[in-house]
Amino acid sequence: MRYDWVLYYFGCLVKFIKPAIEKFLLDRGLTLSEEKTTITHIDDGFDFLGQNIRKYQNKLLITPSRESTRSLLLKVKAIINTHRGLATDVLIRKLNPVIRGWAYFHRHVVAKATFSYIRHRIFKFLWRWAIRRHPHKGKRWIRRKYFKSIGGDNWVFSCLALNKEGPLVLKVFDIGSVSIRRHIKINAKATPFDPDYDRYWNQRKLYSLQYLC
Repeated sequence: MRYDWVLYYFGCLVKFIKPAIEKFLLDRGLTLSEEKTTITHIDDGFDFLGQNIRKYQNKLLITPSRESTRSLLLKVKAIINTHRGLATDVLIRKLNPVIRGWAYFHRHVVAKATFSYIRHRIFKFLWRWAIRRHPHKGKRWIRRKYFKSIGGDNWVFSCLALNKEGPLVLKVFDIGSVSIRRHIKINAKATPFDPDYDRYWNQRKLYSLQYLC
């Protein structure tokens, strides 16, 4: 079993507490991987679980890492390129879980600029897909067929689809519209083993669930 974690400590004391960390883990049947352990200055930053943690002018910022962003775009591009001949609704249903899942994972950090960038890139991918699908049609025709105005938003990649209730408008998940929800730190005194904090933990759970849809 593997555990990923980050330790932040002031000054050069990090090197001196490393043996203490190794002993702490060893007592619990765990070892510190020398290959994957990195000691770095917070001003230089580091990537952890798809996010970059770095200090900018005395302010700590956590953003989606470049590698994570690149990986998402490559995956989206691959899905689009491998579904050139399929129906538009199939393509949208393939894309939406990928985009939505990535966005919701990063919505608690400084990600708004990254979301806007990804939104623009996805639009470019889909525009290129539509042009290649209809090489003998003009740009106006392509826009009318695939890019609609919905709810005040223009250039929404969408189509009509059918479900059990009848026809519905299916559109690509708009990552640019995802609101940022800052993570609320856990009360240091709260423990799940203390019944007095049952209400506290239930409230946190309800808060998290309301943003899953």
